[in-house]
Amino acid sequence: MKNDKKAKKDNIILIGMPSAGKSTIGVLLAKRLGYSFVDADLVIQEKTGKLLKEIIAERGLDGFLRVEEEVNAELSAHRSVIAPGGSVIYGERAMEHLRELGTVVYLKISYEELVRRVGNVKDRGVALKEGMTLHDLYDERIAYYERYADLTVDEEEKAFGQVVDELRAYFEKGTRP
Repeated sequence: MKNDKKAKKDNIILIGMPSAGKSTIGVLLAKRLGYSFVDADLVIQEKTGKLLKEIIAERGLDGFLRVEEEVNAELSAHRSVIAPGGSVIYGERAMEHLRELGTVVYLKISYEELVRRVGNVKDRGVALKEGMTLHDLYDERIAYYERYADLTVDEEEKAFGQVVDELRAYFEKGTRP
């Protein structure tokens, strides 16, 4: 872990690429810390009454990003692990709000690991701009994730359980791995 800044509030926000483990790690970490878990994509679906892919189909990628930013900018949570979608980093208002709610943790995976986990991009619902490749998306997002992260966890060659244990130790005891 690096970029070590202590929690400002009592929430943990997990950011990272699709399939970085935000939801999996988030649920496990919340259980171990006695926190609630908030899947921001599900909150978007609840508020709009539509699946994410339906929002994208109706409003386009830019329209979806506006909805995502609006919903994340209004999230309210206490002692929660929050897992927003991987594209939340494009919404500056949303990210500033999330940073006010708690510690932003970047779950970092390599491009090779992303490809291994995601497989067929279209089947996994990864929204790419016209003409953009998965590699382009990865390269574009890295700077955003690093910019907003209070803490970075490199998942290279780590099981989800190990990442959860490291984060738990950090948030309970301030212990660095």
